Amino acid sequence: MPMYGIKICTALSAAELRRRAGYEKKRRPGMRMRAIANALDGYDRKEAARLEGMSDQALRDAIKRYNEDGLAGLYDRPKPGRPRKLDAAREAELSQAILAGPDPETDGISAYTLDDLAALVHKRWSVSYHSSSMSRVVRRLNFSRQKARPSHPKKDPAAAEAFKKSPANAEGNCRYT
Repeated sequence: MPMYGIKICTALSAAELRRRAGYEKKRRPGMRMRAIANALDGYDRKEAARLEGMSDQALRDAIKRYNEDGLAGLYDRPKPGRPRKLDAAREAELSQAILAGPDPETDGISAYTLDDLAALVHKRWSVSYHSSSMSRVVRRLNFSRQKARPSHPKKDPAAAEAFKKSPANAEGNCRYT
């Protein structure tokens, strides 16, 4: 059916497009299907688009994509975005470094912070990360933020064990109020 010089593929009827739009889980492809169905029913492009809350130019683009690719053309295309600074091999190497942890003797730290990891990445691969960006990298590698429980350096393990085993601290002798 011509519409301002644009023909619409009629492989699917307006009723079939609406039916499929009803089962569509994503809002935008369903909206495009219903707008094209409106156009197939004879509405002019502006009105067909307005009924679905879109511009007539957006409907025109959807019709072109529908004609070229069918229903698959009505889905959002992947957006490229910025490429990652570390490739998969380097991320795997970083993951191994996180699992191994720092050496307290040579590194002077007992656990990595995000700033430490950013410095490590910069030292190894000359790639700069802010700590918040490093947080996204660490989460992408399936690590969670964990904090080491503090321990006093002069702690006496024997005294702690004796305290745990004393009768006053045995379970059942404690009363909570």
